[in-house]
Amino acid sequence: MNDYSSFADGTEVPRGEGAVQVADPTQNIEAEQQLLGAILTRNEVYDGIASIIQARHFALPLHRRIYEAAEARIQKNALASPVTLKSYFEDDPDMPEGGAARYLALLAGSAVAAYAVKDFAQLVHDLWVRRELMALGQDITAQAAAADARTDTGGLITEAEQRLYAMAETGTVSSGFVSFLRATTLAVESAEAANLRKGKLAGISTGLVDLDKKLGGLHKSDLLILAGRPSMGKTSLATNIAFNIAKAYQKGKLPDGSTGAVSGGVVGFFSLEMSAEQLAMRVLSEAAEVPSELIRRGEMSTDEFRRFVEAARVIESCPLHIDDTPALPISQLAARARRLKREHGLDVLMIDYLQLVRPATAKDSRVNEVSEITQGLKAIAKELNIPVIALSQLSRQVENREDKRPQLSDLRESGSIEQDADVVMFVFREEYYREREKPADHDLEAMAKWTEMMEACHGKAEVIIGKQRHGPIGTVELSFEGQFTRFGNLAKQWTSPDREF
Repeated sequence: MNDYSSFADGTEVPRGEGAVQVADPTQNIEAEQQLLGAILTRNEVYDGIASIIQARHFALPLHRRIYEAAEARIQKNALASPVTLKSYFEDDPDMPEGGAARYLALLAGSAVAAYAVKDFAQLVHDLWVRRELMALGQDITAQAAAADARTDTGGLITEAEQRLYAMAETGTVSSGFVSFLRATTLAVESAEAANLRKGKLAGISTGLVDLDKKLGGLHKSDLLILAGRPSMGKTSLATNIAFNIAKAYQKGKLPDGSTGAVSGGVVGFFSLEMSAEQLAMRVLSEAAEVPSELIRRGEMSTDEFRRFVEAARVIESCPLHIDDTPALPISQLAARARRLKREHGLDVLMIDYLQLVRPATAKDSRVNEVSEITQGLKAIAKELNIPVIALSQLSRQVENREDKRPQLSDLRESGSIEQDADVVMFVFREEYYREREKPADHDLEAMAKWTEMMEACHGKAEVIIGKQRHGPIGTVELSFEGQFTRFGNLAKQWTSPDREF
């Protein structure tokens, strides 16, 4: 037997088969009726609520179908009104006594005022969330009760988490168009913040002076790709930058009055290749100035071990969060980044490395998969308003050239990566290749020439900026200490120790 809700004049509205009782606090049929009435009388209000509500959010099946029909016509720039929708619902089994014409007219007559439409849409959405949470709880209970020795409990948790975050992603109001006055105000505020910030940077400092000068720091909503061949030091440079940012973190009042990072920032690091322990070992090796191989073999001297422990005490207070879950889908990566920002704050996100991220769904080609991943990373950067740095592998064609310096065409699946990235950087160490060209000891002339070349490139690295959407391209020279896997500022002969960059 169907349950009913009534209009003021006594017209009854069937709730459909299996519906919950009228007293259910997770339903508000009257709010649904008044929201639909507003859409049918003023189609323009649909644009303001389309990002908040969908047909599935309505509790009453009849209301879902009415919303879908109205939505379809509005999206085609056609009028959605009681008259134009009447023919679609003449034979609808859930339509109350009096027929479609009467019910649609009653919806229009109960329309809520335009200024309250968003509030009503949010109410309908929030009630749907409550119903979904109750259903999810019931599903989790049923799955847990039915679990046996072969059940992957971790998979049950992941599935529940995915459903929760899928719900969290709906019902948020997008910013839409911004007036040029507002955009100009934001630009001035950004310039003011850069002027007040140490180093006069518009973005977050990497801790590497010359790289900061070229990039202007790491900018919010930017996707930066850091690419290189194996053993060039991609991960080392990424961990160096992450540690520099986390170490410099200071919380304070921002120019807009909110609280946030006034120096450095909270860093999230997705390490899909190395474990969190291995990544921490690299950071500790750099901070303590103890060769990583000595740490691994347990051959540190008393002084080195003391420096190692002291560095660990300093680093443990740094806001650097590592997730070493392998083969994460881009959807889960985004959900975890959102959670980190909500729970601890997030100013910079790093992914090591792009090719190890999985697409949300399997695609027919690897190029399409990488395209979904890079678009997803750019979406994370914009949604969370943070810079995202993703490491990327290069193709083997670099090795076939005499000049081993990488270029944009060397990126694996380069089309989508190059297109979606705001900045593309390559790590290059000439010393790595020169070491492998060592001539025979008896060839004195070749040995002398090789030694001269090795001295010229020893301890040096290059970051080649192949693309920068908002700035110049070029090469930045850095120092590299292989025993500590540490990149640093390269001291130049013309630079005095106290010179301010």
